[in-house]
Amino acid sequence: MTSNVEMALPINFTDSAADKVRELMDEEQNDALKLRVYVTGGGCSGFQYGFTFDEKINEGDTVVANGEVELIIDSMSFQYLVGGTVDYTSGLEGSRFLVNNPNATATCGCGSSFSI
Repeated sequence: MTSNVEMALPINFTDSAADKVRELMDEEQNDALKLRVYVTGGGCSGFQYGFTFDEKINEGDTVVANGEVELIIDSMSFQYLVGGTVDYTSGLEGSRFLVNNPNATATCGCGSSFSI
């Protein structure tokens, strides 16, 4: 007997974020680009989010796909982002990638730093 078990993704990578990554990949004419999200110490709340583009996946990285676009998270950052959502927003405050993190106990006003 076989069963299909659907595993929940550890991070939600929204269509809006994936569409923006695809747009940037097309602009750069580089289909190997992936969005990397990471957590570093600092910011007004203790930790801060960072985003960069990367072409390679390192050992220990977690990859979350949305269609043909991939989000990469290193193993150290992963623990802080589980259950979160990586999104892209455009509004009066400008355009940016952001993380909605249910693990954060406090965030700063700009939303780029947090504490746990």
